[in-house]
Amino acid sequence: MEKKLNKTGRDINKFLKNFLKKQKRTELITSMNYGLFPGGKKIRSKIIIDVGKIFSVPYHHLVRVGAAVECIHAYSLIHDDLPCMDNDDLRRGKLSTHKKFGESTAVLAGNSLLTLAFEILSEKNFKINETKKNELINSLSNTSGHLGIAGGQYLDLNFEKKRVSKKKIIDMQLNKTGKLFSFSTIAPLIVANKSTKINQFKKIGLDIGLLFQIVDDFLDYKGNEKKIGKKTGKDKKKGKATLISLLGYKNTVKYSSYLKKKIIFSLSRYNKSNDLIETVEFVVNRKK
Repeated sequence: MEKKLNKTGRDINKFLKNFLKKQKRTELITSMNYGLFPGGKKIRSKIIIDVGKIFSVPYHHLVRVGAAVECIHAYSLIHDDLPCMDNDDLRRGKLSTHKKFGESTAVLAGNSLLTLAFEILSEKNFKINETKKNELINSLSNTSGHLGIAGGQYLDLNFEKKRVSKKKIIDMQLNKTGKLFSFSTIAPLIVANKSTKINQFKKIGLDIGLLFQIVDDFLDYKGNEKKIGKKTGKDKKKGKATLISLLGYKNTVKYSSYLKKKIIFSLSRYNKSNDLIETVEFVVNRKK
């Protein structure tokens, strides 16, 4: 699995570096690169490639879409670390972008990566039908803004130190984390013109994203700081609304097991789904 993730990471980073080289160099490029490279495990991009394999989507199209998703993910992390948000000094074992370059530069670098994602998808060199291209851009826009990541982050902050229902916590986490995973599962279907499968894979992606967030919460609850590359125990200290804080650790483990079984059952009917199932297993078992 590590070899497959590493290959995905190399291919995505190569695309992004080449794309940025073609652009005029500005004062923000250094901070953008810092937030973008080397990046994390590229799990969202790996999911794009896994779904693309099921539906025989050309690999170079999948890499481009994955690069756009990684820009969105990097922007969200840069902003998430800001003092006015989660106020984290470390990200992936190094100083967070605002600690390295200052808050204002971090905000602008994040904004620039957000817009870079749409430059990547709208470029003329992306040789797909314009209708499909517009559908991708519209879907990623909804994923990134108040209907998705930004809206979920708002709720995450708003729910701190409050008693929140299970449904509200799940809805918040689906927006904050799940929507980008959902885009990752449906984007290959948009490219492949498999519209009849989109609703099913949208649900699968949301479930994978929720499972990913729950594992993130497990890692914060009892993970190894050195392996994770950032401080743990922050959720409890800040009074974050998580399933662990509401249901307890053991019940949340049970719920995560249910989610995993549900996802794998949905995928098992598809040929060539083994890679995606392996990625889901990795999401569950990861230590950082």
